[in-house]
Amino acid sequence: MMGAFALQTVDTELTADSVEWCPLQGCRHLLACGTYQLRRPEDPPADPQSKGRMEVEEPRVRLGRLYLYNFNENKSIHPLVEVQRKDTSAILDMKWCHIPVAGHALLGLADASGSIQLLRLVESEEKSHVLEPLSSLALEEQCLALSLDWSTGKTGRARDQPLKIISSDSTGQLHLLMVNETGPKLQKVASWQAHQFEAWIAAFDYWHTEIVYSGRPDRSSRAASAHPSGEHVCKARFFVVLLAVAAVNCESHEDLISRGLSLDWFFYLELIQNKGGDDGLLRGWDTRVPGKFLFTSKRHTMGVCSIQSSPHWEHVLATGSYDEHILLWDTRNMKQPLADTPVQGGVWRIKWHPFHHHLLLAACMHSGFKILNCQKAVEEKQEATVLASHTLPNSLVYGADWSWLRFRSLQRAPSWSFPSNLGTKTADLKGAGELPTPCHECTENSDGAGHARPQSRMKPLTERMRKSGTWLQATAATTRDCGVNPEEADSTFSLLATCSFYDHALHLWEWEGNGA
Repeated sequence: MMGAFALQTVDTELTADSVEWCPLQGCRHLLACGTYQLRRPEDPPADPQSKGRMEVEEPRVRLGRLYLYNFNENKSIHPLVEVQRKDTSAILDMKWCHIPVAGHALLGLADASGSIQLLRLVESEEKSHVLEPLSSLALEEQCLALSLDWSTGKTGRARDQPLKIISSDSTGQLHLLMVNETGPKLQKVASWQAHQFEAWIAAFDYWHTEIVYSGRPDRSSRAASAHPSGEHVCKARFFVVLLAVAAVNCESHEDLISRGLSLDWFFYLELIQNKGGDDGLLRGWDTRVPGKFLFTSKRHTMGVCSIQSSPHWEHVLATGSYDEHILLWDTRNMKQPLADTPVQGGVWRIKWHPFHHHLLLAACMHSGFKILNCQKAVEEKQEATVLASHTLPNSLVYGADWSWLRFRSLQRAPSWSFPSNLGTKTADLKGAGELPTPCHECTENSDGAGHARPQSRMKPLTERMRKSGTWLQATAATTRDCGVNPEEADSTFSLLATCSFYDHALHLWEWEGNGA
């Protein structure tokens, strides 16, 4: 099994659940990280006169923060440098658009206010990149926007193909949005009830963008009669013991989050409390006929929370679930998956490599992150090969993404290579010696408004460049997308980022093994 080298860790202060590298040439050195923190109101001071009065509990507040980082390989110790932070509603998902829109890179956010936000990347007066609000659309009242996906995931988009976003929410609805590219502005095209409860994930078929997929943990009467595995029952019993010791009463996902516990334990809690399990529903939809599903699959035994269409293989779809399995599908036959691979952790996010079509990255919650070789799984219907598996103790990996940069190795020292199961505490990773901790170098050049000044010089941005979008290429010429030409880069190395719960950390990794 091939090793990954940890290059840097960053304290995100709030729990981090989403991380995304910009895919656009000239901006591929930029990394966005989103956070979600549920804050319970503090206990009010004791008031003897208030006895006997009805107490009204204050609502819990969902806090979020968006970070933007610049990757600079010339910084030997801290290659990730924070350039912007922006407080916002809690972020549950985010994605970059794969094409420039009106000359700018766009980042879409799904947030706890029930809105989809569009932010555009611009150059500030300090010649640094910053994200500024562009458009926002509320999906429904009193809901959380849970996920989003752009229709641009595959290269070679036709000029007449509309730019679309599919989003899901906590009421079980899917929302098809159109982006006016001249504006740009969000417009809702259609909404429909896709699931009875939360729709945790929605994604496009990148080859046939009128088709979308959705998944959710469906608690139904059928699920109540399901037979969970012995492993899951053991986990459930162990979890309830922990709750009893801690005197914790958890009745919902948000109760778990507010106490620093992970969402994947909620299923185990349900098993013990006899509230019913998860149906693991995966559905396909034709957006030209909203509301009529093309298929329903119950092949996953628990909730489906990650879906991604392959940008390299037509008809190949990857799905991940709380059942700790990744399934690969031929979308022409959704009755039976091509391959079923256990990964020992709930699969919150999956990402195909931007260049190496057989590699799949998975954020597996308490099982860390894993890299899979799917070549034989697709071609010979065999179980995918796990090439790398890294678990950080006391950490739950919710976000993971491949960088689009091609670069030479940045390995610092052999001691930075972690085995499959680390034998050190997370706190030790932020201590002296093993991983670099956040330092003043990362933010000391701030202008006081959350913007950090870059160390390298940028070409001046003219009005003509701003309108035409050629600033993207101008930036590329300066930053060289990580400092080397693609033909000079060592293609056996990949850069990736993960973010995690509990330790509220963003991790930067280098992995060797693309040719596997």
